[in-house]
Amino acid sequence: MFDGLLAGLLWGLDTVVLGVALSMSHFVSTEQAVFLAPFISTFIHDICSSLWMFIYMGAKKQFKNIMKALKTKSGKFIVLASLLGGPIGMTGYVLSIKYIGPAYAAIISALFPAIGAFLSYIFLKEKMKIYQMIGLVFSIGGVIALGYTPGVNNVSNGFLGILFGLVCVLGWALEAVIIAYGLKDTDINDEQALHIRQTTSAVFYGIIILPVLKGWGQVLEIIPTNTAAIILLAALFGTASYLFYYKAINKIGASKAMALNITYSAWSIVFGYFLLKEIRDLKDIICAIVIIGGSIVAAGGIKEFLRGKEKSA
Repeated sequence: MFDGLLAGLLWGLDTVVLGVALSMSHFVSTEQAVFLAPFISTFIHDICSSLWMFIYMGAKKQFKNIMKALKTKSGKFIVLASLLGGPIGMTGYVLSIKYIGPAYAAIISALFPAIGAFLSYIFLKEKMKIYQMIGLVFSIGGVIALGYTPGVNNVSNGFLGILFGLVCVLGWALEAVIIAYGLKDTDINDEQALHIRQTTSAVFYGIIILPVLKGWGQVLEIIPTNTAAIILLAALFGTASYLFYYKAINKIGASKAMALNITYSAWSIVFGYFLLKEIRDLKDIICAIVIIGGSIVAAGGIKEFLRGKEKSA
C-alpha cells in the first residue's frame, strides 16, 4: 500500500513541475511552438525518464536481464502496454495539462482506475460487483460536473482538455491491465518492465511522432535550456512514481495499485498551491472527492482497499 501512496504523491509533483515547463517561452512563443509543446515535452520527459532508468538499472547490473525479458512473450506485452501508456496516454495527459492546467488534468485522469476495473472485467473476466459499478457511475458523473466550468477562458480549449484527459484515461487503464498480465511471468520484474516501458515510449516518439510533426528542430533548441532542466526534474519525480506504481501493481494487483495511485489528484492541488499559488474553489474539491472516491470503489472496493491485501499468487 505504501508503494501506491508514494506513487501518487510523486506523480502529483511531476504533474505540477511539468506544468511549469509547459508555461515557459519555448512552448508558448509561437503558434507552432504551442502546437508541438505536448509532443516535445512528453518526448523529453520520457527520454529523461529512460536515462534515469538506465542509471538505476546500470547500478543494479540488470542490463542483461532486460534484454532477456524483451525476448519473452510477457516482454512483448510490456512493449504494447508502453505504447498505450506513453505515446497515447501520456500525450493525452500533457495535452490535457496544456489546455486546462495540471490540477484539472490530474483530477480528470483520476478516472483511469475505474475504467481499468471495467476493462479487467471485459478482458480478464474479473467480476465487478454492483457497488463497484455504482462507483464507476459516480466517477463519470464527477468528470462531467467538472467539465461544465473547466476553468479556462476559451470553451473549446476546455472541451479539448477534457477530451484529451479521457484519452489519457483509456491509455493508462489499458497499460495497467496489460502490465499486470505481463508481470505474472516470473522472467520479468517490475523494474525491468518500467525500463522497457520508458525506453519504448521515448523511441516511438523520437523515430515516429517527432519526425512526422517536424519537431526535432525545436527539441534541439530546448535541450540546452532551463526548460529542459525543469523537464529533467519532472522526469525524476515521474520515474520514481512509476517505480513505486509498478511495484504496487506487482504486489497488490492492478486495481488496488490504480486506486492508490489516483491520490495524485489531491497532491497536484496541494503542490499547485505551494509552488504555483493556485487556489481551487469548493466545487473543484467536491468533484475531486467524487472522482477519487468513485474510482477507489470501482477499482478495488472500500473493504479491500482498506485491508490492502496482496494479490494471491
